Amino acid sequence: MKLLVDTNVWLELLLNQDKHDEVQAFLNRSSPSDLALTDFSLYSIGIILTKFKKMDLLKRFLADLLQEGGVNIVRIPAGRFPDIPQLILRYGLDFDDAYQYLAAEIHGLRLVSYDSDFDRTDNKKTTPGKAV
Repeated sequence: MKLLVDTNVWLELLLNQDKHDEVQAFLNRSSPSDLALTDFSLYSIGIILTKFKKMDLLKRFLADLLQEGGVNIVRIPAGRFPDIPQLILRYGLDFDDAYQYLAAEIHGLRLVSYDSDFDRTDNKKTTPGKAV
């Protein structure tokens, strides 16, 4: 595992947004075993796709990435959750960004995201266009 792919990157692809092609190219040149997403991202994507009534897309996403693709799921250990408020205050992040940041830090991963909030942190993110 080398890269933690943020929720917004997966959603660019799944919802066919502006940077869909860039994300697809990134995934094509990446080994799934080098990629990870957090459990938080997985739940968020599930909630969003359910809200948009995209059950077929959710089913395909889960099968393609997790069952067949081998993308890793990472979590924050319970004992590290108290670090999240500190990160929120230090870097001006919201909860989900602090979660992603901490997960990347704990697991030694480079964060891949379109979220500019990570530019204020010590662990600068990269974008799918620049990763790998």
